[in-house]
Amino acid sequence: HMALHLSLLQLLFIFCRVSAGKVRTVSVQTGGSITFPCSYDQYYINHVKYWCKGLGWDVCSYVVRTDHPKSSGKTSISDDINKRIFTVTMTNLTSWDSNTYRCVVEINRGTDIMIQRFYLSVTPGTPELYVEQQEVTGVEGGSVTVCCYYSNSGDMKWCRMGGNCVNEYSGTLNGTSVTLNRTSDANNRTVLTVTMSGLKMENTDWYWCRVGKLEMPVHITVSQQTVPFISLQSADSEQDMTYSTVTHTRETAQQVQTEYNWSWSVEILD
Repeated sequence: HMALHLSLLQLLFIFCRVSAGKVRTVSVQTGGSITFPCSYDQYYINHVKYWCKGLGWDVCSYVVRTDHPKSSGKTSISDDINKRIFTVTMTNLTSWDSNTYRCVVEINRGTDIMIQRFYLSVTPGTPELYVEQQEVTGVEGGSVTVCCYYSNSGDMKWCRMGGNCVNEYSGTLNGTSVTLNRTSDANNRTVLTVTMSGLKMENTDWYWCRVGKLEMPVHITVSQQTVPFISLQSADSEQDMTYSTVTHTRETAQQVQTEYNWSWSVEILD
């Protein structure tokens, strides 16, 4: 019974490892670059993560690791333990870089855990799905627009990494409004335009633009709105500056408006 129980556990583990290995297919033009995000569970914050190359799990060879080497040739790796995401960047891509890659967490005295599997296709022509920039920034309360150019066909989705997707013309992700529009631009490129509005700080994350079987990761950074700085110009000899504020105080029977005016005369000495 014990042997049978162990066998079932092994089968379950193998099944889980396979089922967690959905392949994300990404296409990049020759000479281009790409950043792959890999999110992991909080239990693995202090573990070594690595990026390996090879079609089979048993022949996947190290390319870069979060301990050493952190960079090798055109590939580098970095780990953000606060957000529990490690990223791998590959630059100056050639057809030789087309292959299957894996994000892996190293388990000491145990079986390493594959987080994500990618197939990278490097093509000399225009990729079937691409974005002009993987990093997009916005401000809190504002909106961002991401243009996903595509020539393939299939279902179109905008997904938060490890979260939900919007696959209709509009929807919400974590309380933020998302709209999808399919149009053509001035260069006759078909484009899926994704607009996220009413941005919140917690919307900072990686997202996936998906058309058919192809996907492209995009990172959105939301920053706080800054108060504009007003510069005061001074005249050659003298400058009068007047500040006025209006405050409204609501009382039981009536609204009382009070206005305060201050005026200073500033003399500029030569």
